[in-house]
Amino acid sequence: MLRKRLMPAIVLIAMLGACGNTKNDNQKTETDTLAVVDKNNSTKNIVFFGTSLTAGLGLDPSEAYPTLIQNRIDSLKLPYKVINAGLSGETSAAGKSRIEWLLKQKVDVFVLELGANDGLRGIAVAETTKNLQAIIDAVKNKYPEVKMVMAGMQVPPNMGSTYANDFKEMFPKLAEKNNMVLIPFLLDKVGGVPALNQPDGIHPTAEGDKILAENVWVKLRGVL
Repeated sequence: MLRKRLMPAIVLIAMLGACGNTKNDNQKTETDTLAVVDKNNSTKNIVFFGTSLTAGLGLDPSEAYPTLIQNRIDSLKLPYKVINAGLSGETSAAGKSRIEWLLKQKVDVFVLELGANDGLRGIAVAETTKNLQAIIDAVKNKYPEVKMVMAGMQVPPNMGSTYANDFKEMFPKLAEKNNMVLIPFLLDKVGGVPALNQPDGIHPTAEGDKILAENVWVKLRGVL
């Protein structure tokens, strides 16, 4: 589990600054970008598979970023149902162990958010890569037409510069190899910002999760 004793490490997660569009600009972009959906299409499943960051630890379920994504989807009248398969303390190895059970339900879009707990534990990047690839392969083998999104993460420099860099680069490499859409850094503009994190310094507040939802939506909207 992501624990309080690891707070100093998380607080040092690299912070990336970026300016967002205005609300009206965002709405216009979404309207222009998303294709008109056939009203006869059945509802498709979007599975968010990840850690406590996806589960929304410490938040009301309605405040977790996958729910905010569902709200956006509903407002656009798109035929997608979000399934929050986030689990606190999940490592890539644990995720590999439970993926087959999760695949019993149809998966049309798969968002993979795993690796943060591996990084905090200093698990070898090669091992995490192998586990993540196994998860990706399992999803593709069961549902060949699935669309896949990779959520990138980072660890602080005090984990060692070589490890931190290798960890960061693991996500774009896997995304490129597997033709996945990449969210460069899920915690962009939130990681290391005290006002946007709960007292543990690890998990975003409700306001923080709103930013996570935007980070995800920027990439996910093109997949839908």
